[in-house]
Amino acid sequence: MEILLEGKNALVGGSSKGIGRAIAERLAASGANVTLMSRSEPAMAQIVASLPTDKGQSHGYLVVNFSDFPSFKTQVDAFFAQNSIDILINNTQGPSAGSALEKEIEEYQTAFDLLFKCAVYTSGLALNSMQKNSWGRIINIASITVREPLNYLALSNSMRSALVSWGKSLAIDIAKDNITLNSILSGYFDTERLAKLCTQKAAKLNVPVEQVRAEMEAQVPMQRIGDPEEYANLVCFLASQQASYITGTSIPIDGGLLKSF
Repeated sequence: MEILLEGKNALVGGSSKGIGRAIAERLAASGANVTLMSRSEPAMAQIVASLPTDKGQSHGYLVVNFSDFPSFKTQVDAFFAQNSIDILINNTQGPSAGSALEKEIEEYQTAFDLLFKCAVYTSGLALNSMQKNSWGRIINIASITVREPLNYLALSNSMRSALVSWGKSLAIDIAKDNITLNSILSGYFDTERLAKLCTQKAAKLNVPVEQVRAEMEAQVPMQRIGDPEEYANLVCFLASQQASYITGTSIPIDGGLLKSF
């Protein structure tokens, strides 16, 4: 099935590396005009230069800091004053690892701004043009830990759960406008974030990093870590017209890792 997104404008958060980058590349390959959004300008400039333009696409990037909401708000306000978006990918880097007993209340506020507040605010701006055009796609990048929490990811568990619940609520309100909103629940994918978590866990347990990764792989029924390109394929489908009747749902992509259904 060929997915065509020619003429659609996409804004992809956290797209200087990992899953976000793979999503940006996949959307561009399907014909979308892609704007990357991250704090790493050199990386984004390099990626934009490599994105395909064979379908007449025009790409760019927006430098933001998801961890500093006032400055983030200033940057996205300026962007939306000049641009409209059809496809919004709410994605950021994850907050620091740690258990609920280890985290201070200030860290919860920081994680709230990072994972929830930025996504809600950007979605509100994007909806202005989506509702006028009676077409739009909002996709929240979340985690399987909203269903089966990992105790060493207390901040991520909490804030991503809030994001998914909010997304379900908003999806009901905007369905009449031909706008879909879905959340993707991520399993283990081969990214810098996963490598960092493996390193931290190995240090805490005083075991080799390779052992931690091998144990992760063994937990997955498919016996491997996911490729970001596989993730991007799902996002591209949800962003397309082919997924027009899918909204308000949370879709795991985890190689069968979740035990619940």
